[in-house]
Amino acid sequence: MKGLNTALGAAGLAAFLALGEAVPRLGLVKADYFPPTSRIARAFGTELSDGAFWSALGDTLTGWAVGLAVAVGAGIVAGVAISVVPHLREATASTIEFLRPIPSVALIPLAILLYGTELRSVLLLVVYAAFWQVLIQVMYGVQDVDPVAEETARSYGLGTWARVRHVLWPTALPYVMTGVRLAAAVALILTITAELVIGAPGLGQRIAVAQTSQAVPEMYALIVVTGLLGLVINVGARSVERRALAWHQSVRGEVTV
Repeated sequence: MKGLNTALGAAGLAAFLALGEAVPRLGLVKADYFPPTSRIARAFGTELSDGAFWSALGDTLTGWAVGLAVAVGAGIVAGVAISVVPHLREATASTIEFLRPIPSVALIPLAILLYGTELRSVLLLVVYAAFWQVLIQVMYGVQDVDPVAEETARSYGLGTWARVRHVLWPTALPYVMTGVRLAAAVALILTITAELVIGAPGLGQRIAVAQTSQAVPEMYALIVVTGLLGLVINVGARSVERRALAWHQSVRGEVTV
């Protein structure tokens, strides 16, 4: 079954690439706006041989990784604290519901005013967007803790931190990993968006430069790179999730199937 799925996926990708080659050559769309797959592939190869491309890729990965790390750390600490400290969840509920729906792109003017085109502008947007993904999942995870297990731990004299480690954390971990996986994707989106709009160094800036200079094949090649980067990040996040939750029934069932 796995081999069949792989074959079908490869066939679908080949058909998509062939369609991308045929549509502009048949005149259905202008090649100036949507070049054939072969031209995009050549531009992709040119980018890979350019040192500036690798520097831009490094800038993008730096903004993504640092922003994600800060967001995950802050989200876990805040989520556990809000859920464990009495009445803190009720006290912060309205503030969270007010701030969470604000689109991160709405903070772009503020980021530019504060930090210009520096890395800190990117981090501001990335951390704000990814933080909520982790925080909400952590709060759901803590809320899902079995009251019987909690009371049993109390009856055995476990302190607060011992209960967090042995009762709360194992229950919340699947939710945490889901939040991290979602945050990883959101962080990449905001990193590219910030570079594209603000002009911070990275792949997004190179896409904007290629677009303004009418280097259309190069622009599409860079867009393909961002797509591949997102795919790698998603696969990596799922791999980490499986390893961290190897003991959990959801992953064990997935492996069994």
